[in-house]
Order: sequence, then structure tokens, then C-alpha cells
Amino acid sequence: MSGAKKIEADGIVITSRVRLARNLQGHSFPGWSRKPERLQLLELLRPSVEALPEMKGGVCHAMDALPALDKQILVEKHLISREHAGRNIGSAVVISRDETFSVMINEEDHLRMQAIRPGLCLEKVYALIDGVDTRLAGALPFAFSPKLGYLTACPTNVGTGMRASAMLHLPALVLADHMDKIISAVGKLGLAVRGLYGEGTEALGNLFQISNQMTLGEREAEIVGRLEKVVSEIVRHEINARATLLEKTPRMLYDHIGRAYGVLAHARIISSKECINLLSMIQLGVALDAFGGLNAEDVEQLFVETQPAHLQRDQGHSRLSAEERDALRADLVRPVIARCKAPKFGIPPPTEEPPKTT
Repeated sequence: MSGAKKIEADGIVITSRVRLARNLQGHSFPGWSRKPERLQLLELLRPSVEALPEMKGGVCHAMDALPALDKQILVEKHLISREHAGRNIGSAVVISRDETFSVMINEEDHLRMQAIRPGLCLEKVYALIDGVDTRLAGALPFAFSPKLGYLTACPTNVGTGMRASAMLHLPALVLADHMDKIISAVGKLGLAVRGLYGEGTEALGNLFQISNQMTLGEREAEIVGRLEKVVSEIVRHEINARATLLEKTPRMLYDHIGRAYGVLAHARIISSKECINLLSMIQLGVALDAFGGLNAEDVEQLFVETQPAHLQRDQGHSRLSAEERDALRADLVRPVIARCKAPKFGIPPPTEEPPKTT
């Protein structure tokens, strides 16, 4: 591997997602409604959502009947929000068979529908969810103001009711200490930078969500188009940061990747936070062709399988202690990392001056 290697954009944008919030006319928002009204709305909304062509072969989960472990798995898959995981009677989620569409019923709004796809494809994802929205609008009386647009429980969602976002893996910008500048510049454009699970969460694994903040006074297509341009620019900065690190500080870059490999290949106990941060460095090494026998899909699978709820489910235990999860996580990661070849960095060892003779 050398600094002159062409760095590809693949893998920097992990997913593109568009979410729409909708409510029904004449009904209280879920946070203000009593249980009988929530149950009534669930019975009204569920058939329309399940009848969508996108939901053929999908599943519906009533939140009061879903075990806490299964709720957490859906959160880890980004199919429901952390807030919806705390809902109970009168709330549900409908998920498509391929898990690219999900509709939360009676979350903060009556309907929170989302489409998610891998890579940078925000305009395509918006077109998909817009089709779902159009079909539901033909069957349900959405609360809409000619002056304000769609009415939502949170004032910041009024208007389009849309949150478009992209999940980006930006390890080089973090290592180069450029993320503060990126966050500041993005904020000036009316966009927000959030952590792995959205607002108020940490950017674990150098993963950041870039999303629109404004929903009022702009058309959906304008919001999506601007976001896609900004995300493309951030991708360009990440590619440039990787090239600069390779050229100017290769030993620092390789040290982060090599240490991540060493720890994950030999650790017997590892926390969720440490694991995802080290896997981020492994993913960067894969992108830079530092590893043989390991590909991006292997690392992406570990990102998912090492999360707490996934570990518990796969082990068949209803409850595991944090120490048990940390040991299982290390046992899961170690053989995957260890079976690949040690990283090769292609930089010459430091030259040593021959000893002086007297």
C-alpha cells in the first residue's frame, strides 16, 4: 500500500434514509391521547399500512407484546427509535420483509414511516417513501394546513414532516481533527450532525448522521437535493483526508490500524464501545487495502453482531451480564480478525546510521 493509491468512496456512506411524520385529522397526538384512542387509531392505521405493496410478506409487532430484547434489536437495526422501544399498549411497528421499510404507529406522531438503503442514494430513497406516502394519503385523512404544511407533534417537524439523513463513516476526518470544522460548516447550511442512533447520541465508530434541520418553507426535493450535495462534499473531504494521512503521517495512520488489529485479534474481553471504535479502524484498513482475507462485508457484519442485544439473541440467553457480553463479543470477533493476514503497510523501516568507529 502506498500514498499514491487511489482511494474509493465506497463504504464512506453507509446508508441513506428518509423518514416522514404524519398525523390524522381530528385526533390527539399520541403523547396527549389516552389508551382507548391510541388503540382505536392503531386499529384504523394498521390495515392501511399492512396493505402497502412494500409490506407484502412483512411483519407487524405490537409494542406491548414485543419482548424488551427484540425491541432493542430493532433499535440496533435502526428500524425503530429508542423512544418507540419504550412505547406499550396502542403502539406498533410494521416492517417490510427485507427490512428496508418500516412504519412506526403511535410513536411521537401517528405515523413515522421510513425507507433506508445502502450507499448514497437519497433521491432514490425519497422517491420510494414518497410513493408510500401518496398511497397512504389516498386512504387516510392526514392533518394538513395550507399555510404550514403537515402538522406534527414536534414543531420542528411541521411543514414537510421529513427527516432525510445519511450515515457516514469518517475516520480520516476524525484522525485529522477536522470534524469540528465539518460540523460547523454543515450547521451553517441548515443541516445537523448527530451520532450513531440520532439526536443526543455519541458518534461511536466514527459514524455520523447528517440530516436536515429545517422542514418548513422548503419542498422535499429541495431538502433532499441539498443534503445529497453536502454529503457528496463531505465524502470528498474524507477521501482527501485519507490521502493526506497516507502521504504526510502514514505511521500514525498505520499505528491506529495495526493496534486495532492487534487488540481485536487477541482480546478475550472487549466492551461494545471499544469494539465498534476498533472495528472502525479495521474498516479503514480494509478500504486502504491493508488486509488480505478480510472484506468490508465481514466488518459490517461484526458491527451488527457485536451489539448487545444481538449478542444476547444469538446466544439464546434472555439476560447476560455486561461481563459475559464482553467475553462473548471478544470470542466472536477474534477468529474473524485473526484469520486474515496481518496488515501490510508498505512503508520502509526507519534507517539506522551505522555505528561510528573511532
